[in-house]
Amino acid sequence: MAIAESELILNDDGSIYHLNLKSEHIASTIITVGDPDRVSEVTQYFDSIEHVTRKREFHTQTGTYKGKRLTVISTGIGTDNIDIVFNELDALVNIDLKTKKVKEEHTSLNFIRIGTSGAIQEEIPIDSFIVSEIAIGFDSLLHFYDSEDVLFPQISEPLMKHLNWSHKKSSPYVVSFDKKLGRHMQSDKTIKGFTITNVGFYGPQGRVLRLATSDELLNQKIGSFSYADKKITNLEMETAGIYGMAKLLGHRAVSMNAILANRATGRFSQDSEKTINNLIKYTLDKIISF
Repeated sequence: MAIAESELILNDDGSIYHLNLKSEHIASTIITVGDPDRVSEVTQYFDSIEHVTRKREFHTQTGTYKGKRLTVISTGIGTDNIDIVFNELDALVNIDLKTKKVKEEHTSLNFIRIGTSGAIQEEIPIDSFIVSEIAIGFDSLLHFYDSEDVLFPQISEPLMKHLNWSHKKSSPYVVSFDKKLGRHMQSDKTIKGFTITNVGFYGPQGRVLRLATSDELLNQKIGSFSYADKKITNLEMETAGIYGMAKLLGHRAVSMNAILANRATGRFSQDSEKTINNLIKYTLDKIISF
């Protein structure tokens, strides 16, 4: 059965609605970044660039790095955008956009997020790299899908109890990275991550400017939680959505985090751009050997 025009929207040129891309424009390995300007920070290291497009916050460049074809795309901030990006990228490879029918043969993509993050444990160094093995979503994205098979309630349930989680908030969900891809991206230069994906940058991450938060001890509670002797390492805003959507759609995903802030000590990186660029170069060189 063909998918209705209202559900799978295409532009006049046949490209997918939000991303403005066609299937031939993307590689099978895709790097996601939040900031549209960071796309060029990644592709500055490419040997060549074959395709560039930009629509709204979604900036895409496809090219080659040391002979490997890669796509870099910006998602903007938050898991609401992850929902758009992952559904549309999946549609490009797993739906025939002319007939609007799902293809019989499934294509699996590799997704590598390169992002910034804040550590929640004081012993995690500023400017270090965290590879998220487990991600906890404080948003509600995965609850809108039939997702129970990819979630870990044995972690989320004791976490909610530990945090005295309000029933007014979305129930946290827990998902994992792709073990094969994720372990390949790890090394003695990275820290194993137990990551929280927040729904905002200020109040949801315990930052107070002029507004009081509903739980002023939230970050302390997060920092003191442990599961199987693992403590939560860092906070950011996309990883859990990426892991959940990738697993549901049959893709592989891993999140690489540059630690620019330590929320426990109140410190921030003295050279954040250098740290981000170091993570970009590390990630690119690990990708080409996967």
